[in-house]
This record gives sequence, structure tokens and C-alpha cells, in this order.
Amino acid sequence: MSYTLTDADKTAAQRMRDDERFNHFVARVCEHEELWILTDEHGCMMLTSDDDEDCIPVWPHADYARDWAVDDWSQCRPEAISLKVWLARWVPGMEEDELLVAVFPTPDATGVVVDPYELKEAIDRKQALGRRN
Repeated sequence: MSYTLTDADKTAAQRMRDDERFNHFVARVCEHEELWILTDEHGCMMLTSDDDEDCIPVWPHADYARDWAVDDWSQCRPEAISLKVWLARWVPGMEEDELLVAVFPTPDATGVVVDPYELKEAIDRKQALGRRN
């Protein structure tokens, strides 16, 4: 279930450091139980990190993904993935395909690049904390 993103919230999130955006991403994904990728007629958009690693970029809201979809990516559209499906299908599939996750990149920065299971562990920790509170 998507949430309303104000311009002020969006600007504040995009000004965060990569590690802060990572934590913001995890919190929003746990809260709303979905994340966003970009797709076109060929499937999911991928990018190459500064270290020449193949990554799938993910965002906590469609508007952030839409902001990325310019120039070479202008044909891409945001697509929601439920957190349940991400954890059950995408994480093992990405691991098998040796893909990494670019968490919450902005037009100016790649974001935090992590192994899919590293992101899963951060989500699991956040969910466990939420159950205790």
C-alpha cells in the first residue's frame, strides 16, 4: 500500500547521506510492505555500480523511482513489488544470478550497494524491532 509523499519529505530524503537513505528505505518498506523497481518492455531495469557490479535499484516509493526514469531510462515505469514477494522470490533469485541491490539511489548518487541477503537481514531486524514495540 503506497503512501502519500510530500515534496518536503521527498526533498529531505534525497538530501540524506547514502546510509541514512538506506535506513529510511528499510523503515518505509517495513511500514508499507512494498518496494519499487523500474521496468520497461524488457523487464527490470539494472545498472552497473562504480565498482562494475550489476545491481537492481530499488526505492521506497514510486515517485523516487520515477525521478530516476530520465534520459536513457525514460521508457521505464515504476512497478511495486510486495515485501513478501521480494523476500521469497527476488532475494534468492538475485543471489543465484549474482546481482546486488542499489538501495534508494538518487539522480546524484548510486545509493548503498549491498548483497540481497544483507538487505533482507536489515529488513528482518527492523521487523523484529517493530514486533517488540
